[in-house]
Amino acid sequence: MYTENHCTVSIVYSDHLQISMLMRKLNIISAICCMLLFTQCTNAQNKQTMTDHTNNPHYSRTDTAHLKVSDAEWKKILPADVYNVARNKGTEYAFTGKYYKTDTKGMYYCAVCGNPLFKSDAKFASSCGWPSFFEALGPGSVRYEDDNTHGMRRTEVLCGRCDSHLGHIFDDGPPPTNQRFCMNSVVLEFEPDKK
Repeated sequence: MYTENHCTVSIVYSDHLQISMLMRKLNIISAICCMLLFTQCTNAQNKQTMTDHTNNPHYSRTDTAHLKVSDAEWKKILPADVYNVARNKGTEYAFTGKYYKTDTKGMYYCAVCGNPLFKSDAKFASSCGWPSFFEALGPGSVRYEDDNTHGMRRTEVLCGRCDSHLGHIFDDGPPPTNQRFCMNSVVLEFEPDKK
């Protein structure tokens, strides 16, 4: 009788040990995945702004003339991530953009051409994951197009000077406009107010 119980205890202990080892391996794999995810999010937030415009002859914060530049030319000038959003109408991952949580006073410009787009006074905290504004700087700052892609009916927001894709506008923002300009940080450039 003692031997039979001893064997049962050994088998149970062996099964428990195997399960315990498997759980340790799963915990290690989970920890590695979390570290990779954290690293990717941190890298996305730490990307530098596109402040060196020596390669971009079309960049100006004062010129308001509408630009007619081919996508091939923009592709030579712009960094790949900016080109993807601005010209291919891409979208950066939610909650990763460098301006998502920025609350510093200043002006937001188009990172592609330098066109003034938004004042920080129009920015508000939104849970959508992208920088949100309730109004554009002025009528020539942005323009709008219908966007029926991805099975949705939306209104696309483009730069009024270079026609680059900035994001979309929705009617769920705060007063006084009740609009939410949901923008991609990668196509925005911010300059804080001078003290």
